Amino acid sequence: MGLALVGTSLVTLVLFVWFIVTKRQIQTLKNVKKQEDREKRLQLSKMLRYLKWGLSAAVLMVVTTGVLSIFGINADRAIYLEHIHGLGFSTDGKRVLIPAHDGLKAYEDGIWKIPEGEKHDYMGFSPVDNGFYSSGHPAVGSDMKNPFGIVKSTDEGKSLQTLALEGETDFHNMAVGYSSHVIYVMNPQPNSKMNTPGLYYSIDEGVTWTKSQMNGFGEEPTAMAVHPTEASVIAIGTPSAVYLSKDYGNTFEKLVSAGQATALFFNNHGELFIGGYQNKAYLQKMDMTSKKAENLLIPALTEDAVAYFAQNPSDEDQMSFATFKNDVYISNDQGLKWKKIADQGKSISEGNEEGK
Repeated sequence: MGLALVGTSLVTLVLFVWFIVTKRQIQTLKNVKKQEDREKRLQLSKMLRYLKWGLSAAVLMVVTTGVLSIFGINADRAIYLEHIHGLGFSTDGKRVLIPAHDGLKAYEDGIWKIPEGEKHDYMGFSPVDNGFYSSGHPAVGSDMKNPFGIVKSTDEGKSLQTLALEGETDFHNMAVGYSSHVIYVMNPQPNSKMNTPGLYYSIDEGVTWTKSQMNGFGEEPTAMAVHPTEASVIAIGTPSAVYLSKDYGNTFEKLVSAGQATALFFNNHGELFIGGYQNKAYLQKMDMTSKKAENLLIPALTEDAVAYFAQNPSDEDQMSFATFKNDVYISNDQGLKWKKIADQGKSISEGNEEGK
């Protein structure tokens, strides 16, 4: 689209110069009594009409191409993903949604787009079956209090419903059950609903909160995921392991020790995806009944790892993940092949594929 805009602009410039030169030539032919001048003036006048039509068409093409460059099929070139804070799929499964430092970004059918709504700095982004929950900070000029506390959206960020702790706490470690909508947060400091730091959960949209005892857990949390339907089941990653609780976080058991756990995700079947780093980045899928993990293929990540992962709720073959260096990949065959759709935060048009 950029080359097309340059090309049409050059054509317009050439036609404009030709138009001006022709018009001046006509003005120099003042001797209308001289037949040679009359004939030449007639020819030039006819040419001037054609040039006028051509110039008008060229100007229209420049305007159209410019509009398409800004709003149309190549809008992704203007999109940069700064500080990725999560990743998930839209409720209909058609879009990958990524909250960045300057608002929500969407990837659909090979095209990056910016959804409607204020450009909030979402943190703890948690997609669910009818929208998403999040914490974070409001956009510049927003009327919302800073920090959000906990908010919910059912229209991909066009509007936000404040649930709890507005203006009090920003939750970076937060996870929500996809269907149950139970909310878990790692509270960093006391607030009006939580007397002490620690793990809390709410089953009523943040109206009331219960503190989890966290027996058997004593490390710094690096990632969190909640079972989609069983509100009592939560997994927490640490720098050395993944822990699982089946009683609302009151007691934990070590599920796996495989280096640092960097990303956790429960799919609709209750299978747990684990992104981690042990000498190199890895991605696993664990059956929660047998506790057996299957290694999934991912592109080679140099001094990087999976930071966020999601599986499409409408199409199990489609997966996506983002890395700590703001690379984003998508797969349509359960991870056999991956396509890179963002490189260090810079969006990539459809057709550029890297790695297996």
